[in-house]
Amino acid sequence: MLQHHSLEPRKPARVVVIGAGGFVGGAITQKLADAGIVVKPVTRNELNLFADDAGKRLASMLRADDTVVFVSALAPARSSALLMQNLGMATQAIAALTAQPVAHLVYVSSDAVYADDASPVTERSCCQPSSMHGMMHAARELMLKSELKMPIAILRPSLLYGARDPHNGYGPNRFRRQAEKGEPITLFGDGEEQRDHVYIDDVAELASLVLLHRSSGILNIATGVSNSFRNVAEQVVKLARNPVEIRGTPRQNPITHRHFDITDCLKAFPQFHYTPLSVGLSRAAQVSRGS
Repeated sequence: MLQHHSLEPRKPARVVVIGAGGFVGGAITQKLADAGIVVKPVTRNELNLFADDAGKRLASMLRADDTVVFVSALAPARSSALLMQNLGMATQAIAALTAQPVAHLVYVSSDAVYADDASPVTERSCCQPSSMHGMMHAARELMLKSELKMPIAILRPSLLYGARDPHNGYGPNRFRRQAEKGEPITLFGDGEEQRDHVYIDDVAELASLVLLHRSSGILNIATGVSNSFRNVAEQVVKLARNPVEIRGTPRQNPITHRHFDITDCLKAFPQFHYTPLSVGLSRAAQVSRGS
């Protein structure tokens, strides 16, 4: 569970977002800017985390009173090569934060660190990743916690969706793109698996709350409501401008569900409310259409 080091919300002196050019980093950067928080976005244009001197260059950008949001990653990490590249990026970030410690660090991880059949998932569930992507985030978490001496908050979002997501992973983002093109939505099996889908704006909002309270510890970012992929596809079809077919396929893998117990989130931020799936899908469709 999170520990708030500032019981009353207080704006950080400055927030440095490493990975501000990405889907999640961009949303967090925009949220902070809209809230009037001084933010320094760091993208690939400003810093190449693969360069040998990346740690030294990043350290020169930082101040002791900064809050750092580390969200930069090559994702999804599906190979050993990508795994090692991501760990190299974390090594450079750690070198910078060791040379120039900051007031607070927020790392955006993933619920992939948990076992596939973990249900219900809580912040105390055992980390047992079954994918390279999950292993990458679990290793990064351990590296940061072991080597840095500062308040660290680790955020573990469930499946994210939003209009600007560059990935085309199975779920709301792919379904919406297929529907916009008038293509059939293809499900694995009949889409029975239930997952917790989170709208990107909720991630940005919770990240900002963690920053305002200078929180440390672990927080799962999940709505507490799981929907089947079939249900998601049906909601996407309702929002489509033209009729779209939903197709099932022969099942290749066993059916697994994932549910979250979000008690810790409710205790940490009782005034926060997640965006219902129907509302989030509608907003994503409007943004993608420019309306």
